[in-house]
Order: sequence, then C-alpha cells, then structure tokens
Amino acid sequence: MLPEQFLDRMKEVLGEEYDDFFNSYDQPPIRSLRISHLKDVDERVREMVDFLGEEVPWAGGGYYYKEGSRPGKHPFHEAGVYYIQEASAMAPVPALGVLPGERVLDLCAAPGGKSAQIGDALAGQGILICNEIHPQRAKILSENMERMGIGNALVLNHEPAYLAEHFPEAFDRVLVDAPCSGEGMLRKNEDAAVQWNPENVAMCVARQREIMGYAASMLRQGGCMVYSTCTFAPEENEENIDWFLKEYPEFSLEESRRFWPHKVKGEGHYLARLKKRGAGRASAFWGGERGIREKDCKEWLEFKEKYLKRDLQGTYVTFGGQLYLVPKECPSLKGLKALRPGLHLGTVKKGRFEPSHALALFLKPEDVVLSYHLSVEQAGKYIKGETFAAQGEKGWYLVCVEGYSLGFGKLAGGIMKNHYPKGLRK
Repeated sequence: MLPEQFLDRMKEVLGEEYDDFFNSYDQPPIRSLRISHLKDVDERVREMVDFLGEEVPWAGGGYYYKEGSRPGKHPFHEAGVYYIQEASAMAPVPALGVLPGERVLDLCAAPGGKSAQIGDALAGQGILICNEIHPQRAKILSENMERMGIGNALVLNHEPAYLAEHFPEAFDRVLVDAPCSGEGMLRKNEDAAVQWNPENVAMCVARQREIMGYAASMLRQGGCMVYSTCTFAPEENEENIDWFLKEYPEFSLEESRRFWPHKVKGEGHYLARLKKRGAGRASAFWGGERGIREKDCKEWLEFKEKYLKRDLQGTYVTFGGQLYLVPKECPSLKGLKALRPGLHLGTVKKGRFEPSHALALFLKPEDVVLSYHLSVEQAGKYIKGETFAAQGEKGWYLVCVEGYSLGFGKLAGGIMKNHYPKGLRK
C-alpha cells in the first residue's frame, strides 16, 4: 500500500512515465552483490557458486543473483568474498573516483557497503575514515569492515559537526550517502511505506543540508564530493543540490544521475558529483598518531616472526587492551570515538599473542607460514564452531575455504582447535 500523497507527487514528477513506474512495484525486488577486489577473487567463484547472474553494468564486481538463492548463508560471505548490496547503491562510489593512496571520508557510512567499495578502490593504500552517528549501526559498520578485510579504515562514531572541527579541508574525497526518507526502498521494505509522510521528507531535507555543509568544510580544495540518497523526493535530491551550489559557490556540479526502478535493474537512487575549486593537498592533520614503540609489542613480534611471511606497515596502538595497526597517515586518535582504529591484530593472553579474527580476514594464504584449506562443506562446519582432526606442524593456522581466508585455528595433538568467534558462529 503506497501512500496516496507519495503517488500524487510521483504522477507530477514522472508524467507519462508514471504508469511504468507504478507497475514496477508489482515486480519482485532485484537482488545483487558485489565481489571484493581485495580478496583477489577470480573466475573460480563463478564456477563454485550457482547463484550469480548478469553483471551490474555501472559497478565493477557487481552481480545480480538468482531469486530464492541465499548467498548470505555461503561460507564465501563469511570470508568477505562478496558484500550483499543493492545494485543502484553501488553507483555512488564509482562516481566518487577514489584512487589508491588518497584520504577518503565516508560520513554516513553504516552498514558499510559503500565503505567496502572505497576500501577496494584504495587497494590497501591511503586511509579511509568511516563515520556513523548511531552507536549500534557503527558497530555493524565495524564488523563489516572487518569481514571485508579492509585494514586501512578507521570506524568513528561522531556527529558530523564534531568531525568538521577536527578535519578542516583534510580529505581528498568525501561521500555523503545521506539519511533520507527512503522512498527508493519502498518496493523492498513495506514498513517504509507505512512510515512515509511529507513531514519526514522536510525533516530529512533540513538534516541533509546540515550534513552537506559539514562535509564541504572537510573537503580539500580541488577535492571531490558525492552526495547520494535512496529516495525520489526532488526536495532531497535536485533541490538540495541547487541550494548547496548557491550556499557554497566554490563548488560546481560535475554529474547527477537518477536510478528509476522502471528503467534499470535496481531500486530508486540519486547521486550528484561535486567538485571544490582550487588545488592542494591538506597534510596538517595526518600522521599525528605516534602510537607505541615496536619493541613494546614483543609478543606480537614473536608471533609475526614465526607465522607471517608478509611485512605489515603502520603504527602500533593499544586500544581497550587490544593491539591495532593503524595506517602511517592516521591522525591523532585523541578525542575521537574510534570503534575500530585500523587493523585489529590481536591481544596478549598469558604471555602469548592471540591473533584476531580481523587479522585472519585481512591475510591471504600466501601471507602466512601455515594454512589449512577446507572445502565449502567443511567450512560450513568450521563456521559452526566444530573442531576437526588435522595433521601438521603444531601452531596457528590460517583456515581457508577454497583459497579464501576464513579464520584462525590452532593445531595441537592432531586436533585443530576452532578460533572462529563464538558471536559469529552459525
């Protein structure tokens, strides 16, 4: 049941196209996912799963998947091989044009699909700051960054105004996937139709303009900002951009695009790419985190020497009793509420280092001395927490499913002890 006021407005907006738009709501929602580039995923994935369909044309690695399939239940999902993401929502990050080594802000980042795309584009170089104002959603964001193996991301939990004080003109690129009235999701979410009202649209407009202003102040001269929503309301889209260009004349509009469910295989979405005049690269706020001395990480260094082939670069910090590796360009963490300050390496227990699940998902089989490879069926049992018999050298193993890291196991006495986190077991 679509709201009558919503339909009346859509008739006015779409004119002759309205019937096609309205009839699109009789079609089932279109499902899609995006394969991670960080995992070095190759054509074998297409051969090993039976649910991938045609490619999403506007997003590298994007695929539609077959109705009735459940890719979220596959071990590849837990290994971060792909992220289940709505097809139209994959468009803003390619428009942002992220390059490896840049400093990028995803200001309204939860649950993390677009942040994962940015992490892919950075290819392990530069720094990504993902922010989410709501603590519980920020936790989900943090978990998704971990699952996707993104080591150069900081997950923060702040109001945009607070970040603007800390990071004036600090970022090369800023994504504002703004909180909106969600009209583009009405086909997928019946509850959204019940909750829709014009007053909420007006409230969203006010909030979006405030967020855009803070985002503009954090973008360096010559930088790029993408504003996006999953709504049809012109007030939240084109009218917001018209307002922004008048209020912030140092910006120019380079591209805007609408995704209509009766025109593309996807839900409703809008994006606008904006460029800030000038040139330059802000540097005053980067590299400020001094961390701790490497020699103070004795247990970690012993673990790294024994089990890792890959040299990890960054600054060590301790956070809540845990050891993290933050990017060299990490700003000072003082005064910031960070749920995930970089790559979680692990913790010291009884004088020995215990690696984290995040580290496992960040690493590849070629990065470690010891790895143990499972079939998809075996991996399903591992995810449930089962131990299994195994032969080999005693110690920590990177447990993999068909070549993709899934977690850690510790072999002793012919038994591989399962270190898959209890909170993730299914």
